[in-house]
Amino acid sequence: MVDLVGQHQRMKGEVDSAIRSVVSSGNFINGPAVNEFATNLASYLNVKHVIPCANGTDALQIALMSLGLKPGDEVIVPDFTFISPAEAVALLGFRPVLVDVDPRTFTIDTKLVKQAITPRTRAVIPVHLFGQAADMETLQQTCGDRGITIVEDTAQALGASYYFNDTRPVKLGTIGDIGCTSFFPSKPLGCLGDGGALFTNDDELASEMMAIASHGSREKYVHDKIGINSRLDAIQAAVLNVKLKYLDQNNKKRQRIAQLYDRFMESSLQVKIPARNEKSTHAFHQYTVLLENTPNTEVQAYLKSKGVPSVIYYPRAVHQQQAYARSVDKIASFPVSESLCGKVLSLPMHTELTGDQVAFISETLLSFFS
Repeated sequence: MVDLVGQHQRMKGEVDSAIRSVVSSGNFINGPAVNEFATNLASYLNVKHVIPCANGTDALQIALMSLGLKPGDEVIVPDFTFISPAEAVALLGFRPVLVDVDPRTFTIDTKLVKQAITPRTRAVIPVHLFGQAADMETLQQTCGDRGITIVEDTAQALGASYYFNDTRPVKLGTIGDIGCTSFFPSKPLGCLGDGGALFTNDDELASEMMAIASHGSREKYVHDKIGINSRLDAIQAAVLNVKLKYLDQNNKKRQRIAQLYDRFMESSLQVKIPARNEKSTHAFHQYTVLLENTPNTEVQAYLKSKGVPSVIYYPRAVHQQQAYARSVDKIASFPVSESLCGKVLSLPMHTELTGDQVAFISETLLSFFS
């Protein structure tokens, strides 16, 4: 699914040198490498503040902790996504309010967000799923007048841009009040272990999140609030400093691979290419298709028998998970999410794929229906 070894070989010399530099310095926690990465990422994103942390889920939790929410306050999250957004909300004693997703783009349905808002709604977490943006302009209009905070989950789409109606491009993660990302190895910008970061243009939020990530401390051994211990270690920061230089190049490579896939799939009646948000570039963290009239598990088993890996992202929606059953309003319905769980299939997608490999994968998939 992801050739991390092949990708590493392309930049091995630079990465090895960066790691040796940290080891020689002895600055393994925070230090120059982490500060340099935060500065470089802020410049790339054109955002005032980047706060590195230990992983993407921590980033979501820190973001929510910085907002001064109270137990029982509501945070709206999409139903069709990885569990982290709902998990971070629930862990803090807030109420995750699940809404269905857009059937075309699989990102949070902004019409349903508007319907889900109550006097207790404090935040919304749009997830830029599989690499493209949620409808951020509409979401801003919905939340802005109501004082609802937008926390973007851009773990699958770092480097992609959103184009506002005035044609202004803005990097995902910097549109809402706070952006969160993960540096899990397979992500568009991935390290050699785990890591994450938060972004904001708000000075007060930045100061608050920085303190929360460091045991609630702005001054050593002085703790004004309850925080957590969430740090990006210096070796991972050094690796990310190298890989950040290749982020745009790698995203473009995956875009070209997606175009190759599209050419094979576009004539098929059984394999449908999901809609692309015309207001967003696409990082193609995943190349995901919709299977018509055939359960995705059957097609996945066929591909496996032919030596082709594939993954179902996601086999269950959040509301179908036992841990979150009590959070779901009994009258709520999620027809799109439930349908997608049985139809989506993600094919191999990474920067090292060749045209011949894409052809083999595509032809093998299409042969199931012939």
